[in-house]
Amino acid sequence: MDYLLALDQGTTSSRAIVFDARAGVCGEAQREFKQSFPRPGWVEHDPMAIWHSQLECAREAVYESDAGGPQLRGIGITNQRETTVLWDRKSGHPLAPAIVWQDRRTAAHCEKLRRAGHEDSVRALTGLELDAYFSATKLAWLLDKLPGARKRAERGELAFGTVDSWLVWQLSGGALHVTDPSNASRTLLFDIHKQCWDDTLLELFDIPRQVLPEIVDTSGPIGHTEPSLFGARIPIGGIVGDQQAATFGQVCVSPGMAKNTYGTGCFLTLNTGLQAVVSRNRLLTTIGWRRGSTTQYLLEGSVFSAGAVVQWLRDGLGFIRTAAEVEELAASVPDNGQVVMVPAFTGLGAPHWDPHARGTLMGMTRGTTAAHIARAALESVALQTVDLVEAMVADSGQPLTELRVDGGMTRNDLLMQMQADLLGVPVVRPRQTETTALGAAFFAGLAAGVWADEAELARHWEAERVFEPVMSADRRGAMLRRWHEAVARTRGWDVPE
Repeated sequence: MDYLLALDQGTTSSRAIVFDARAGVCGEAQREFKQSFPRPGWVEHDPMAIWHSQLECAREAVYESDAGGPQLRGIGITNQRETTVLWDRKSGHPLAPAIVWQDRRTAAHCEKLRRAGHEDSVRALTGLELDAYFSATKLAWLLDKLPGARKRAERGELAFGTVDSWLVWQLSGGALHVTDPSNASRTLLFDIHKQCWDDTLLELFDIPRQVLPEIVDTSGPIGHTEPSLFGARIPIGGIVGDQQAATFGQVCVSPGMAKNTYGTGCFLTLNTGLQAVVSRNRLLTTIGWRRGSTTQYLLEGSVFSAGAVVQWLRDGLGFIRTAAEVEELAASVPDNGQVVMVPAFTGLGAPHWDPHARGTLMGMTRGTTAAHIARAALESVALQTVDLVEAMVADSGQPLTELRVDGGMTRNDLLMQMQADLLGVPVVRPRQTETTALGAAFFAGLAAGVWADEAELARHWEAERVFEPVMSADRRGAMLRRWHEAVARTRGWDVPE
């Protein structure tokens, strides 16, 4: 039996899953790690905690599956994107905490560049908004704030990477400093049309080329692990950003197919094929994956807070003890009791792109309970997704006929029904909801010859449940109008004086 090890490094936890050649799960492990919020709007991770948690999970999953030796045909890596790590090439030690994709500390830098007239040219080259969400201004901040870092970077002593690069560096014992186009396309430094680091962007953000990783294909013979980690040299056959991995794991490989991933944030992607479609509604144009001479592009919309909302109910308010309890609490009331939540804890993502919006709870009365707030929290996740779908339909010119969904929150039947009701189209949950890890395994498996092509992959995808919309059009319209009014009231709250 052939096995693939998928490393799924997420925002709040690291996970490893071993898949067999039928895409079945044979072993898995997961570890949460500490989230750090040193100042309002700042979010940081310890890069060594990321690495150690990921390695522990990988070893545990391999042990559980008994998939060691030559049976383990390859490793696929998928990761939280945009999160920025800077480390010493000689020692391999990080110079500072990783700046997480949610972090807003460089919002003022982005605004300064927008005022200087760079927004359109940046969007044309990268397909992205000029926003603190992405890596370039995070890296510039580290180079400017850490003593001596910029000089050392110019001398070639330092390495920058998103989390994929950091993991491959560690897995290879420092032999590989690489990334793939799906991750590079999220840095604001990469020309998605020519598929290379762009000198104009490097100059704009003041980033020395010497710090950047080499670009390799998403799927292919990338390198091998250090033998001491798993008792043998294991091929690394896939590197891919988490949302591109989930798109591939959902086998959305044809133009017009769409999926939404419900994790810490929500990420909606639409396959646009070989064309980089320019968005007129502030969605992102991004590279999905590159295999050989073929590159697939996506339109993407990002919601910053989805699962993070449930974590806040658990850790911040103490309404629930575990994330799974939110469904029962929200279902204990028939409606939201007029409460609307806009979870703009770190600003609003697409299609609003307002870094100064902040979270609000509106419509509360003395009769408001924790259950009403929990229900409004789940509705906020579905409502943010509706905003993305409406923008995507406007860009593509094609109505959405179904939405494939994945990620941990899709186990919540109430949320999935809310999503179908508020979209007015069926929501399809696959039998294997961990499609991010599956996508990474698919890329590694294609590189290793475990699977021949995408048509073979499609035979491993199967729907587990379809949620059909039952809400009336009038009620749906009323909820959307109230939601849009609430969003308007959150805008521009945290504007610096």
